[in-house]
Amino acid sequence: FISVFPLLWMISAATNTSLDVARGKIMFGTYAMQNFKNLIASQNLAGAMGNSFLYAIVQTVISMFVCYLAGFGFELYHDKNKDRLFSILLLAMSRAGLLNSVWAFILPSISTPFLIMMFRQNSRNFPNDLMQAARIDGLSETGIFFRMYVPIMKSTYAAAAVITFMNAWNAYLWPKVVMTDNRAQTMPMLIANIAAGYSIDYGMLMMGVLFCSIPTM
Repeated sequence: FISVFPLLWMISAATNTSLDVARGKIMFGTYAMQNFKNLIASQNLAGAMGNSFLYAIVQTVISMFVCYLAGFGFELYHDKNKDRLFSILLLAMSRAGLLNSVWAFILPSISTPFLIMMFRQNSRNFPNDLMQAARIDGLSETGIFFRMYVPIMKSTYAAAAVITFMNAWNAYLWPKVVMTDNRAQTMPMLIANIAAGYSIDYGMLMMGVLFCSIPTM
């Protein structure tokens, strides 16, 4: 009940007036359609949803590929330098012309230590004898990765994809820095804009929060 109550209250608040929400009403109301109309009239809901989906999906796909290869290489291709800590490269986002673009959103998060470690740890269960047998049979390293390693690691891939998508969808601070145009804003940024007003319409705010929560649910 403690876990589910905030979700139920969010849905309930999205159906009530701002005054009812401020008074603490927890029962469902009849103001949902008006809150929705107010939301789309004052905010670019479709644009923010589209941006969030685009950024999250692109980041998930590219991150999976990059971190998958990194985890595979770190664990299964042994080298004396493989455990060294590599320096972090800082991107000059503005000079590169990346502001307000999908690349500005995803580039710093494509390769994360957590995902690489996750794939690396799970790669320890991959049978090295199978790789040696595949090489003897003439299978290339690329073939080993895509035809043997990827199918065996499907469950790890699925878990990492969910984590990456949720992190990308809920990201706020970094998009706030690089997305200076309202046309490039994401759903968390849209919610923050509504909540930052001098007079907050709580019903409309909770309707926005509801839309922002649906994809991750």
